[in-house]
This record gives sequence, C-alpha cells and structure tokens, in this order.
Amino acid sequence: MNWNAIRAIYRFEMARTFRTLTQSIAAPVLSTSLYFVVFGAAIGSRMGDIDGISYGAFIIPGLIMLSLLNESISNAAFGIYMPKWSGTIYELLSAPVSTIEVVMGYVGAAASKSVMLGLLILATARIFVPYEIAHPFWMLCFLLLTAVTFSLFGFIIGLWADNFQKLQIVPLMVVTPLTFLGGAFYSINMLPPLWQKIALFNPVVYLISGFRWSFYGVADVNVGISVAAIVGFLGLCLTAVWWIFRTGWKLKA
Repeated sequence: MNWNAIRAIYRFEMARTFRTLTQSIAAPVLSTSLYFVVFGAAIGSRMGDIDGISYGAFIIPGLIMLSLLNESISNAAFGIYMPKWSGTIYELLSAPVSTIEVVMGYVGAAASKSVMLGLLILATARIFVPYEIAHPFWMLCFLLLTAVTFSLFGFIIGLWADNFQKLQIVPLMVVTPLTFLGGAFYSINMLPPLWQKIALFNPVVYLISGFRWSFYGVADVNVGISVAAIVGFLGLCLTAVWWIFRTGWKLKA
C-alpha cells in the first residue's frame, strides 16, 4: 500500500477545501442555521413536543443528515470530476498509484470534510436550541459511516458524470427530496398508516431514524435495522467501486 500517495491525494483535497472555506464550510453552515432560525425558533416555538422532545431539538439530527448526505456526495463527486475536466487526471494515471489508493485518498478527504461540517453544524445548533446527546459513541459511528458511505457514492457519481450538470442531478433531484420525505422535520409515526408503510421504502428514513436515536433514544424504526441499512449500503457502494475497476474501467478525461 502506497501510503505516501494516499496522503498526497488527501492533503491536496483538504487544501482545496481550506482555500474555499466560504463555499465549502461557511455556506452550508449558514444555510443550515437559517433552518434552525425558521423551523427551530420561529415555527418550533408554536409547535408541541414530538416524542417528548422540543421541535427545535427534534429536527437537529435531520438537518445534520441533510447537509451530510449532500456534502458527502458533492465533495467526492467534484473531487474526482475536476481532474477529469481539467485534464490533470493524466498526472494521476501516470503515477505509481493503484485504484484502491485513489479511492482511499479522495473518499477519505470527502468524508473528513463532511464529518467536520456535521460537527460544526452540531456546534452551531447549540446557539439556537438546547439539546443532549444520549449516545455520543453511536452518534459518531452513524456520522462516520454515513459520511464514508455517501462519499463512496459521490465518487461513483464523479466517475460517471461527463458534465457539471450530472454532478448535481443525484444530490438535488434524488437525495434532497428523499431526505425531506424521510423524517428530517417530522416523525413518520405522525403520518397516516398507509403513508407510514410507503415511507419505509425510503432508505433515508433509516439513516435519520438511527441518527436521531443516538441523540434522544427515540426512533421511528428499530436501531438495529438502521445500522444494517447503512452497513448494507456501504457494502453496496464498495462492491460497485470494485466492479467498476474490475471490469477494466479506467479513469479518463
């Protein structure tokens, strides 16, 4: 394993993040803060508790997950697409770097950015809403697993995309709607029985439910199922990346 190569890719991607702090970190934190102001303070003050939790605190896991999913996908997809678009991918192809090392470098950097962003949003939430974390270890586990899984998913999208529009299709047209419909702002138990059953086909429900359990000890679905869902999706993404390179697909501009 060429750890120097992995470290070089990782440091390059992280340096790009710190060069664009306003776009990479400040903008997502600010936009999420607006959700806390509007939903947590303005609307939440007029709503009752959900499962014994104030509405402002209840939406914290959902808002963190919304940012985490979108940023993980976007960071990883953009990270591998930019070398293809600019032509600098040939420098990577000519270097003594294996595909697994490329994946570890880009996905590791994207996941690190997403975790850092999630923790910043968590800290920012304290300004607007008081909350406690019942299971901090499991909260970090869900945070890390989700960041790595969706960074892998974003890496696959970056390999597939051949223009900037395709980079945005999945985050904007698929992930964001699924997150809003996955219980980010409400408990699916508040839905009519038929829609509760339909909501269970939304994979994001299991992510948000498990993450919310780590905060407050309450969940819409069994936490074991939530863990199995995120681990299963991680395995699916790893299998997809392995299959892509196993079938002879090569990075190209």
